[in-house]
Amino acid sequence: MTAGGLSTDRTHWVRPTNPAFLVRVRALSVIVRAKMCAALNRAGFLDQIPAAVWTAPWVVHAQPAGNGTRVLDYLARYLFRVAICNSRLEHIDDERVIFRYRDNRTQEIRRATLTGVEFLRRFLQHVLPPRFTKVRYFGPWSRARRRDLDHARQLLAPTGVPSRPATSPAAPTPLPAAPPCPLCHAGTLIVIAVLRRHPLVPP
Repeated sequence: MTAGGLSTDRTHWVRPTNPAFLVRVRALSVIVRAKMCAALNRAGFLDQIPAAVWTAPWVVHAQPAGNGTRVLDYLARYLFRVAICNSRLEHIDDERVIFRYRDNRTQEIRRATLTGVEFLRRFLQHVLPPRFTKVRYFGPWSRARRRDLDHARQLLAPTGVPSRPATSPAAPTPLPAAPPCPLCHAGTLIVIAVLRRHPLVPP
């Protein structure tokens, strides 16, 4: 989801009113409550919900997540991976499973011992239901609006090129040939950036 969007006539980019946040928490609470009510109504379960639920104020938790690097690191580790990686499993036998984890309060590495049944129960809680979408793209990031994304990039592209003194054009320096992709062996590999490996992520 982008912090802003195209105007209705698609002529300029509309930035958020307050650059400190995208949506106010109180407004987001009202939106979430209305979306839940509409979803239950479509599913035919709205009459089973007490009416007081829709008049009480809902609480939606939101807080800053640091800079973009921290957010990307979190999403990369949790969006497209399983509940626990094999490197964190330290011992498995017929009766118990021992694995390590990081305490969110102290940031210390600890170990937990569970029975095999309890470990499987907790693991299966992270398995998504059939046809459940884990990641949703909204606005220009949606696949159905790729043209809007390209148009937004053109509007947000930096304008104005610094002037240079008029000199005789020099011969362009030849660029080194891009190496082939090591996976598909069909395309070329273009390095955009090199990300440092997280210390807890196995090679």
